[in-house]
Amino acid sequence: MSATTPITQDVMTIPRKLPDGPINLIGLTRTAMRDVLIAHGTPEKQSKMRVGQIWQWIYQWGVRDFAKMTNLAKAYRAQLAETFVIETPEVVSKQVSSDGTRKYLVRIAGDHEVEVVYIPEEGRGTLCISSQVGCTLTCSFCHTGTQKLVRNLTAGEIIGQVMMARDDLGEWPEIGAPKDETRLLSNIVLMGMGEPLYNFENVRDAMKIAMDPEGIQLSRRRITLSTSGVVPEIARTAQEIGCQLAVSFHATTDETRNKLVPINKRWNIAELLDALRAYPKVSNSERITFEYVMLKDVNDSDEDARRLIQLIEGIPAKINLIPFNEWPGAPYTRSSGNRIHAFADIIYRAGYASPIRTPRGEDIMAACGQLKSATERARKSRAQIASEAGL
Repeated sequence: MSATTPITQDVMTIPRKLPDGPINLIGLTRTAMRDVLIAHGTPEKQSKMRVGQIWQWIYQWGVRDFAKMTNLAKAYRAQLAETFVIETPEVVSKQVSSDGTRKYLVRIAGDHEVEVVYIPEEGRGTLCISSQVGCTLTCSFCHTGTQKLVRNLTAGEIIGQVMMARDDLGEWPEIGAPKDETRLLSNIVLMGMGEPLYNFENVRDAMKIAMDPEGIQLSRRRITLSTSGVVPEIARTAQEIGCQLAVSFHATTDETRNKLVPINKRWNIAELLDALRAYPKVSNSERITFEYVMLKDVNDSDEDARRLIQLIEGIPAKINLIPFNEWPGAPYTRSSGNRIHAFADIIYRAGYASPIRTPRGEDIMAACGQLKSATERARKSRAQIASEAGL
């Protein structure tokens, strides 16, 4: 299989337009928005200008009501409102952790639900967004991976999570107010539910919207895509998105990684590392982030740390050590603090940054690897109760 061959899954993406329903402009690329405007009565000669105007209202100012787009003629605004909508995912619930982390359960088309997490930090804030309903990768340490894959999210549902969070944070700028460079939502990480590279086109289009200089205006260096290792799509990510890349690595031998990250059986460590070595050069990315969850007596030995250093030789990298976030029924336990620090010290002395991630939002099941829609948890809980009762 060539490096440019698209990798797809047999999962459905809900169409943007429901039968006989309005068209949602959220998630359309500039070209696609121009096409639908022309198809519904906007003169072709005006279409580029109209796209620019509507784009700014939606993505720069956060306006969802055509009637408020005051640089458009009143009759044209009414025409738009007859055919189009500007809709983001519906917030079903919001939980706030004792450390300030916010976890949103949001509903998308088809009554499906995904979780989104906002992590506040001093002078910045990171939004962890989802790309699929559920996940197909079944990584054994990840709670999200125990939820069956249902479908891919559309580009509108992906960028809609960003817009929803900006709504909740009150971060849309006031029209005409002096520009404020302070960002409560300064970074996006595609580390929520799903494997982003199994939904490449929708992820790409959503992130292009996030990076557009006349809209949300996030730098590509403020966006990190995390993959478990869909090797053929890594080069495409560099070429078509160019964001920062993180890889869920988690093991230093194929034998262990096959168990922790089963996609390794398709593309092993050697194949993955070959793809990663080319990524920073193609995308002008600074470093690859290797995510490494610390599991007691599984992947946390000094030998593992030394093997990891040998494996990543020649790759601009940092190693993000993640204390395992436990969940009910998890088959692993977290490495001790002393063991994690000893592991980090070996990596640091070899010349690599080795930050230990501080778990955030554990009290609301919002930490790394814990995301799973509340309805799915409830469903499973009811099934377990019925099974135990012999029903």
